[in-house]
Amino acid sequence: MTKPVTLAAIAGAHGVAGEVRLKLFGEGVAMLAAHKSFNDGALTLLKVREDGKGGAIARLAESKSRADAEKLRGTVLTVPREALPPLGEGEFYHTDLIGLPVVTDAGEAVGIVAAIENFGATDLVEITREPVPAKGPKTFMVPMIPAAVIEWDDARMVIAAGFAED
Repeated sequence: MTKPVTLAAIAGAHGVAGEVRLKLFGEGVAMLAAHKSFNDGALTLLKVREDGKGGAIARLAESKSRADAEKLRGTVLTVPREALPPLGEGEFYHTDLIGLPVVTDAGEAVGIVAAIENFGATDLVEITREPVPAKGPKTFMVPMIPAAVIEWDDARMVIAAGFAED
């Protein structure tokens, strides 16, 4: 069974009528609006619009007041993998990479993919070192660019050795 794919997370309430602010992880509002049901039917999307800041404002059937919206803070909106379009060359869903073992192109095991972040320029792969060192950083980040992340599949991620150094 495949893991569900997270398209957004509820960041908090918007207004007093139960709308929620969303942090988007997909390709924008259009991708989110293509789905009406999330979290195995637990949440139903009625309306969604862009917020002008890279996120969205949504109305969910299950949220009728600000208090309802606040209770949903931190909830992720997921859909089954099968509900999404096929990936193109070089594309990935974050869920596919998280948990992958990471090795260098020299064959050295360095850790596990912990998260994928994006602070504006490009995706960054956060890797937890294994074994965890007694001193120094326990995690490090590698940009998701061909010079740094050489390849990945469903079994492992290969990064350039220079990006794994302390």
